[in-house]
Amino acid sequence: MKSWDAIIVGAGIIGLSLAIELRKQGLSVLLVEKGKPGREASWAAGGMLADCGVEIPAALETLAHASAGMYPEFVHELEDESGLKIDLRSEGTLLFLDENEASRIEMRARGAPATAGGSPALLSAARLHELEPELQVMGKAAAFLQERSVDPRHVTGAAVAAARHRGAEFSSGDLVLDVEVSGGRATGARTNKTRFSAGLVVNCAGAWAGQIGPHPFPTRPVKGQMLCVTLPEKNLVRHVVRTPDVYLIPRSDGRMLIGATQEEAGFDKRTVPETIQRLRQAALDLVPKLAIARILEAWAGLRPGTPDALPILGATSTPGYYVATGHFRDGILLAPLTARVMSQVILGRVPDWELSAFSAQRFAS
Repeated sequence: MKSWDAIIVGAGIIGLSLAIELRKQGLSVLLVEKGKPGREASWAAGGMLADCGVEIPAALETLAHASAGMYPEFVHELEDESGLKIDLRSEGTLLFLDENEASRIEMRARGAPATAGGSPALLSAARLHELEPELQVMGKAAAFLQERSVDPRHVTGAAVAAARHRGAEFSSGDLVLDVEVSGGRATGARTNKTRFSAGLVVNCAGAWAGQIGPHPFPTRPVKGQMLCVTLPEKNLVRHVVRTPDVYLIPRSDGRMLIGATQEEAGFDKRTVPETIQRLRQAALDLVPKLAIARILEAWAGLRPGTPDALPILGATSTPGYYVATGHFRDGILLAPLTARVMSQVILGRVPDWELSAFSAQRFAS
């Protein structure tokens, strides 16, 4: 039976990025994916690289900021190895705030310690209008964040091509049921069709990670519905816009994503017309000119959630079995850093960032 140095379960952006990193270190890698590589949560994501600490859990701020800083090099490498173009934008984000959030930002501006991502600045009404003339947001507090955004479908497509270019192998349409253990350590994976042998296994199965034995990680699917429209004017909105009700993510080709819900709906990926219409109306309330924007697509994805909204990263209690999942809304953002630290852990090196807060052992009880 053929064997690999590493089996990665799940070929979303986390598994793909890790496969590329392990191939750089000389390991042979097999990615086992139940469907088509890159077509689950990664494909459905919005692509906001939100690292400035306003919405990121405090324990994740340092990693989020570091990973966002890695993105230009990460994208350049994927483009170089895949031959594909990735839409990475650096116009920034306009974040609309409730009273508590606005007060926090005002405190930072008066000298309070800033988060890892830096201290965002509250905008005057005149400056907000200058940045986005078509926004209708009278009297609402907003801050400008130095964040990037990326097209996740470009990223995942390029990552699949780059992984193949690096020599990673793929098995699509294989549902992993269990990680096989022999002599007290992981030795491979059993699927609904066959078995694969490897020296180590990494569970990157996203919302499905907890369904794979022998460790029941407490991951769950968190549904998000969104839609994509074509803008009536290419630069109608230039910045990412985030409000409590909706976010708008412009693309360089004149499309815009409008999202997204956060639903506890199990593994149901169906879109609901009333929900899509509600999102569209929230976008129209912000930008009335979107009334003539044509809807191109609507979809739902399943984010991998955990009880404390933090990812699960590192070794499990079974030698040779590792986990990198539970990234919730931040899988695209955290991909380059996750690949680096997980490869360091797997190779027995001290990771560049402290990972104890993300250990699988925090759920051992």
